Amino acid sequence: IALSIIIGTIMTMSSSNWLMAWLGLELNMLAILPILSKPKTSRASEATTKYFLTQAIASAMMLLSSTINAWQTGNWGISELKNKFSTTIMALSLMMKMGAAPVHFWLPEVLQGTTLQTALLITTWQKIAPITLMYMISNNIQPTILVFAGILSMIIGGLGGINQTQLRKMMAYSSINNLGWTITIMAFSPNTALMNIFTYIIMTTPIFLMMTSMSTKTLQNLSTTWTTSMTMTLSIALLMLSTSGLPPFTGFMPKMLILNELISQKLTILATLAIMTSLISLLFYLRVTYLIMMLTPPMTTPSSTKWRAQNQKSQPTTMMTPTALFTTHLIPAIPF
Repeated sequence: IALSIIIGTIMTMSSSNWLMAWLGLELNMLAILPILSKPKTSRASEATTKYFLTQAIASAMMLLSSTINAWQTGNWGISELKNKFSTTIMALSLMMKMGAAPVHFWLPEVLQGTTLQTALLITTWQKIAPITLMYMISNNIQPTILVFAGILSMIIGGLGGINQTQLRKMMAYSSINNLGWTITIMAFSPNTALMNIFTYIIMTTPIFLMMTSMSTKTLQNLSTTWTTSMTMTLSIALLMLSTSGLPPFTGFMPKMLILNELISQKLTILATLAIMTSLISLLFYLRVTYLIMMLTPPMTTPSSTKWRAQNQKSQPTTMMTPTALFTTHLIPAIPF
């Protein structure tokens, strides 16, 4: 299954033909369904069904778009997507594949119904293939569509995450918010968009790994994680601040480059809108950080303390330390 997921993504990334790209995405999607449905609960079955239906609709839209384009131009090449109707449908299908607004509704529900490891897979690896395809056709998509979808994703990602107590749903809205930044800049500087999404993947990975290691799924759990591991608790707080885009952490780097690019393109109003929406998302990141930092010992908490023994078998993974370090210390590597 793991091999199919990897091959599917690599196949899509390396293909120059729409049919091969579609085949790679289908292979990837069919391989992840058993992983989604592995927990024998009704929530997991529901999440698997939702994921399958949305991905199948997105795949059908991809086929429709590429077929219409082939009919008009006689070419199946990815870079030959010239028809305006085809590019719009293709952009929408790729947004549905990655979970960006206005077709984002499946993402929080699917993440909430799966395990933390699967949620990590969906928010990181599963986004690589559709974003690569969007990068390849970014010159042909109308900038208005990308900017509208990007700003909408930022607003929905910020507002949706404010009222959440479930960490998986909060991370889903965080993902939507970050995709908003990626899609907005995709119209003007595709390379910056790629850098932004890969920085986000580096930042999200240690958060999910630490949450898995400490069996933390809600804000209430998070307020008592100091009983399990003090180091990890403080690390999650720093990682959350980094994901929100606060300096001097790594998360500030792509946002600064995106704003710099928007202003140099004389899009000051768009840059201002982006900053204002990032302030909304900052609210729930700061709330998580406050819960972690202010409720550590010797402060008391009304929540019941977690039993230490349940997490004794959980060991930090190999990837956790380097990715956590990159998330907080990569700011000197800023390409200026």
